[in-house]
Amino acid sequence: MRLNLLIAAIACAALAACTTNPYTGESQASKTAAYGLGAAAVCGLVGALDSKKAARNAALGCGIVGAGVGAYMDAQEKKLREQLQGTGVRVVRDGDNIRLVMPGNITFNTDSYQLRADFYPVLNSVGLVLAKYADTTIRITGHTDDRGSRQYNLTLSEKRADSVANYLVTRQVARDRMFVEGVAFDQPIADNGTAAGRAENRRVELYILPRTG
Repeated sequence: MRLNLLIAAIACAALAACTTNPYTGESQASKTAAYGLGAAAVCGLVGALDSKKAARNAALGCGIVGAGVGAYMDAQEKKLREQLQGTGVRVVRDGDNIRLVMPGNITFNTDSYQLRADFYPVLNSVGLVLAKYADTTIRITGHTDDRGSRQYNLTLSEKRADSVANYLVTRQVARDRMFVEGVAFDQPIADNGTAAGRAENRRVELYILPRTG
């Protein structure tokens, strides 16, 4: 009987995860519900094999670890996209994580780790969202092109990442949420053999990760 109830519950969750695409009219999986569904199924199975109390605890855990995290990051992603539209900063969603790609041509002048003053309003918008959604950790990574020595670029990329972190502190983002690193030209996303490729490689990336513990 308990197993039948579990199967019915998972089926209902699967139906709840489906929405209709307003453009195509086809059914599609809701991102937030889909994130929680796998965890809900696993926790539900555990609960079905144990006591009623354990089943209840498992269901609560699924809501927090699964759909709860997804919904939290969905809301943060939506707000970031609203705030950063037209700024040149790319918002990339990867599962429960969010990545902000800040091109070097709008963040720093050549060979400098001092933030450009015209980039302050963009970081103000980022800081506003990060301060509101405080249940995340933030990894800030500086990247360069391959001109100059590796040691020079390691230092420059780390100082640029640190400059972003220090500015976000002034926007009420707690410093202990942020981890800073510089990787020089070790992680290119374009060809360093061309001017366009080098410009694309010069960037700072913010990885926003949910706190699950």
